[in-house]
Amino acid sequence: MMNTNDSPKTLLEAVKFFGDYENCRRFMIEARWPDGVVRCPTCGSDHVTYMANTRRWKCYAKHPRPQFTLKVGTIFEDSPIPLEKWLPTLWLIVNCKNGISSYEVGRALGITQKSAWFMLHRLRLAMQTGSLMKLKGEVEVDETFIGGKARNMHKEKREAAITGTGGKDKTAVMGVLERGGKVQAAVIADRKKRTLQGLVKSHVKAGAALYTDALASYDGLEGEFFHQVVDHAVEYVRGNVHTNTLENFWSLLKRGLKGTYVSVAPFHLFRYLDEQTFRYNQRKTDDFARFLAALATVVNRRLTYKKLIGATV
Repeated sequence: MMNTNDSPKTLLEAVKFFGDYENCRRFMIEARWPDGVVRCPTCGSDHVTYMANTRRWKCYAKHPRPQFTLKVGTIFEDSPIPLEKWLPTLWLIVNCKNGISSYEVGRALGITQKSAWFMLHRLRLAMQTGSLMKLKGEVEVDETFIGGKARNMHKEKREAAITGTGGKDKTAVMGVLERGGKVQAAVIADRKKRTLQGLVKSHVKAGAALYTDALASYDGLEGEFFHQVVDHAVEYVRGNVHTNTLENFWSLLKRGLKGTYVSVAPFHLFRYLDEQTFRYNQRKTDDFARFLAALATVVNRRLTYKKLIGATV
C-alpha cells in the first residue's frame, strides 16, 4: 500500500488531499488492484478503457454491466456521495477515539443526518476485521452490560424500560483481550457457562494465562488454560491477576456510546463494537496507517439500507 511523502498525515491535510478526485482515484486503484492493473469487477477482465469525462471504465467483455466505477464492488457502491466526501469521513471515523456522530458528519458534508447515519454504518462494515488468529500469552476475559441508566430516564420511560435490577433489560457484551495485543468483543445472548466458555475456547489459544472475575460461568477452564480469578467483592488486583486492561476498553466504548452516539439500538450494537475494536487494535499505528488499514477492506463488502434496518420487503 502507498506511503509516499505527499500522503496526508492530519485531518486538515486529508480533507485537502481527497478533495482532488485524482488523489481519490489513485488511492482506490491501489487499494483494489495492488499491481496497478484495473480489472472489471463483474468478469475480472483487464481489457478495460478509462473514460475520464465520466470517471468510468468500460469493459470489452460481453456481459450486462460493461461500465463500472471505482465504487462498484465496494462498500461505496450505488452511493451518490462522491469519493471526495467518503474518504475524509473514513479518515475521521478511524481516528476519532470517541467516534463521530451522524449529525456532525451530516453538517460537515452538507447531507442529511439519515444519509450520514447510513454512510457511517457502511464504514463500520469496513472496520469489521474478524480474525482467525487465537489470542495467546496473558489474556483477560470480562463481560459488561450496555444500556441506559435508569436515573437518566423520564419516570414513564424508566417504568417501561427497566423491569428488573442489574443487567436485566440491557445488552450483554463479552470481551477477550491479549495484553499488549488485540481485543475481540461480541454481543452475547446470555452469561451462561456454555456461552462464555464456548467463546473463550474459540478465541483463546490453549495453554494461555487466563484472567477472569469470579463469575461461576468460568469455572472449569483450568484444564485447558492457566486460569486465575480475581474476586471483585474482595479485590480488583492481585499481583498480575486482574481485568483492568479490558475494563479500560469498556470505558472507551461506553464513553463513545454515551457521549457521542447517545442512543444505540441493541440491533446495531455489534457495529459500534467493530468500530471501537478496530481503533483499539490499531492504537499503535498513526492516523494514515489506520486509514489505509480500513481502506484495504472496503472491497467485496456491501451493506444495503434494507439490510441495515432489517427490512424484509
